[in-house]
Amino acid sequence: MSAQTLLAEIAELKKKRDALVLAHYYEDGDIQDVADAVGDSLFLAQEGEKARHPVVLLAGVVFMAESVKILSPSKTVLVPDANAGCSLVDHSPYDEYLAWRRERPEAITVTYVNSSAAVKSITDVCVTSSNAEKIVGAIPRDREILFGPDRNLGRYLSKKLDRPMTLWPGACEVHVLFSSRRLHELKLEHPDARVIAHPECNEAILRHADVVGSTSRLLQEVRENKAVSEFIVATEHGIFHQMRKARPDAKLIQAPAEGSCACNECPYMKMNSLEKIRDALLGMKPAVEIEPALLRKAKVSLDRMMAITRGERVIWPETFQE
Repeated sequence: MSAQTLLAEIAELKKKRDALVLAHYYEDGDIQDVADAVGDSLFLAQEGEKARHPVVLLAGVVFMAESVKILSPSKTVLVPDANAGCSLVDHSPYDEYLAWRRERPEAITVTYVNSSAAVKSITDVCVTSSNAEKIVGAIPRDREILFGPDRNLGRYLSKKLDRPMTLWPGACEVHVLFSSRRLHELKLEHPDARVIAHPECNEAILRHADVVGSTSRLLQEVRENKAVSEFIVATEHGIFHQMRKARPDAKLIQAPAEGSCACNECPYMKMNSLEKIRDALLGMKPAVEIEPALLRKAKVSLDRMMAITRGERVIWPETFQE
């Protein structure tokens, strides 16, 4: 089947199902181009929540689609591949996270959105890399913070905001592969390049960075900083598609990984394809299903995140209630 025929089928199915297709920046370029909206995890959650479409297909990883379902329980939320997981989800099993949470019941638990619905259900507030600083800043200074499951994002926030945190020992398998030694050598080869990095990277990588931020912040830097023509980018390679659209004149260089790999790609994001998007819209599956009681509990942490992001004040629980 030709690509043109496949794209036509997807367009027809979107109309038939009244479906909104969302894609993360880390997806392949052809998937980003077929989507109605492309963005980071916060943007996708916001778009999914406000969408008037009864069907939302999210091309990303499953936890992102779960967030849309939690925020909009009445919508049918589809994923191209139900096996598109996340190493951070794998590294934060519910039972272990619950035991950790129980150890400090008076602390406020801040959980990266890269987590399961079950873990969100025992969390006080979720964050994305786009809104984490704002949300941590809204927590009273006298409250202890537990932060998980990404230790690098937690360490970055703790240092930048001068907020002590107890960190869960998880990490993104893509972002920890960047090599500090090879990045230093690359900077010597490109002295005028600006290094931009995602806060999920190891601290040694962030020390080299001129800008640290979410995928949307890194894209903004490339788009708006016209004084720079070379960028060394330390995040998943999929973001290059939008960066090239925004700055075709700029030279984009992938930050080097350890070993012989030339670039870092999320294997879960790359499980999606145009064919799987077409099939999901055709058969209306795989659909994200979350048990109602679990959904209601998980929604508290996401609702609190969205409220603070909008600038609203929230009430923090005094102690952990299971």
